[in-house]
Order: sequence, then C-alpha cells, then structure tokens
Amino acid sequence: MVDLDARADRLDEFLDTAGLDAIWFARPNGFAWLTGGSNVVDRDGDVGVAAAGYDGTFRAVTDSIEGQRIRDEEVPDAFAIEEFTWYDSDLATELAERSPTPAAADFDVPGFQSLDASAVRQPLNEDDVERYRSLARDTADAVETVCRSLDSDDVEADVAVELTAALRRRGIEAPVALVGGSRRAQRYRHYTARDDALGEYALLSVTAQREGLYASCSRTVAFDPPEWLAERTRDAARVEATALAATRAAANGDYPANDAATNGPGTAGDVFGAIQDAYAAVGYEGEWERHHQGGAAGFAGREWIATPDATDPVHAPMAYSWNPTIQGAKSEDTQLVTADRIEPLTVTGDWPTITVESVGVPGVPQIELERHAPL
Repeated sequence: MVDLDARADRLDEFLDTAGLDAIWFARPNGFAWLTGGSNVVDRDGDVGVAAAGYDGTFRAVTDSIEGQRIRDEEVPDAFAIEEFTWYDSDLATELAERSPTPAAADFDVPGFQSLDASAVRQPLNEDDVERYRSLARDTADAVETVCRSLDSDDVEADVAVELTAALRRRGIEAPVALVGGSRRAQRYRHYTARDDALGEYALLSVTAQREGLYASCSRTVAFDPPEWLAERTRDAARVEATALAATRAAANGDYPANDAATNGPGTAGDVFGAIQDAYAAVGYEGEWERHHQGGAAGFAGREWIATPDATDPVHAPMAYSWNPTIQGAKSEDTQLVTADRIEPLTVTGDWPTITVESVGVPGVPQIELERHAPL
C-alpha cells in the first residue's frame, strides 16, 4: 500500500512552493505513484481513464463506466471518487470544472499548468523502497528461471514468450522484454526477439512493472561463447560500477569536485561524464555513442536518461538502472543508491557473479561491486 501520509507531506510542500491549490495525475505512472493502483484500460493510450489528485484531500475523477471499479479495486479508501457521465464530457473538461485553481496536471487540461510529474516522484520514500525490493527480486527470479531452461537451439521469439509469461505469473508486466541470440546481440543494442536460434550465447533484458514501479535487469547465458564475451561483460560491469559510484557522489553533492557541495546535488550530465571516462579507461572510448546508458528508475522505466548535457538532479534514496553495452555484451541491474550505500535490487543470490572495481575518476571514490557474470 502507498504511504498516503508521506505523499501528502510531499505534495503539500510542492503546492506551497509552486503556489498551487491542486495537482492532478492521469498518466499511468503518476496515477500509480499517488494511489498504488492502475488507471489503464487501453494500453496504447498516454492518459488513463481516471485522474487522481490532491488539494489538501485525496480525490479521483473518472467516468461513469469506471467509477465503481476504480473505487473498489484501484485506489485507497481515502480517495473521494467523483464520476461524470461518460457520453456527456471528458476527463480534462471535468477536471477544469471541478478542481480548485491554480492547479497543475500531468496531461493537457484547459487553464492548468503543465506538470513534470517525474520531479515530484523523486526521491523514493521508505514505502516505495520496500515495494521496490519485492518487485526487483521477483523480476530477477523470473528472468533467471527462464535463463536456466535455455538451449542454444531455442528461438528468440519463443524465449520472449516464456519470459513475459514468467513475469506475469509473478504479477509483473513487461513493457520491455528483449531476447538476443549471439548473431543479433552483437549487431543490435535493442535485440527485439525474432525467429533466430540463440546460438553461442543469449542476452535477455527486461524492464518490468508492478504497482507502478519499474525494475530493469539483463542476464547473459553462454553455451559455446566467443572468447571475448567474458572480458567485454567485465568491462561493461566496470563502467556500470563507475556510473553507480558517480551517482552516489553526485547525490551527496561531492561530484563533480567543485562547488557542488554548496550548490546541491550533481546532475545526470555529471554522471554521464564519468561514464564517458570509464568507457575510455576500459579501452572502448566513444562506445557510449551506440546506446543510451540508463539513468534514474522509479515510477517509469527511466525517470530520466543521462546525456552529456542533462541537468536532472541526482537524488538519494533513489533507484538507478545503468545499462552499459560493449559490442555484444551488457551489464544491467536496478540498484538503490542512498547517501552511504549501493544496494543491488534485482538479485536472487543464485547467479554467478564477478567482483569488479570502478574506474578511477577524479572526485569519485572507487568502489568494488559484485556484478552478474555469464551463466
């Protein structure tokens, strides 16, 4: 269950700072953040069938088709449900008429300010973290269970079906479920499953969602692997470790080593600079240009994706999913970064690991981490 007291405290502060009287969430990840439930019926839609809001009290607005179901199954009892007749109006119009103003929303509402809901969702609170641990552990268990059943002549598309089914059995949806055999994993960074046999090795990568939270992880299964696979996986893991070390330092205001300690946390762009340095140090300078490197996770697969010029603040406690790739190899897990530790979340304790050291970057203390190796 969502800690509504913690949500209210954060939203009271946000409304006061922004000079607003109300805030509304109708996009699925914002609705899930506030309520713990889902407003999704049509999975192709950007906006759900209900909006959840806060104006000093918790409210939800939806049409007469969905009202009873939303009340019974998707929101806590603290939410007052308001219905409008489905054929007479629409969600945006009803919010404009019913909400106190000034107000903000995460979708287009006449007269409302535009809301960057991702900024409101960061950092995570204690309740979010506990639910995250459960989701991430179940996600890793599903992926590893499928991985252990694979043979080299299995077909990517069939494995993808098994992967999504394993997640669904754990109450988890998979917006991203990639399966790449040795031919396509070397050629493409997003190895969407096709009718290829796995061959020498396989890469499985997922971004999984339950109760609005998202966890990402990748695993490598080696049958008759090329000689370079283990080394490139280790190098990618060192880049990932460097990203995590820089993330913690940036969240503490210690990186970059300038006035960040007095000016607040570092930025996603700062961490990206450390990632660039790490690729160069392991012998793959410029490799970062071939794929995005990940970023903050939470109530989206990535709350933000790091780029060289990104200004998103680095928060703690917060989940991060960094996903460096090196020419057919990948290292990716979701990690909880706090002021004093890095906690792997997508782990089961039942997969081979290697110990890697982050690359030395000025201003970033080096760390050692256990990372997942090819099976």
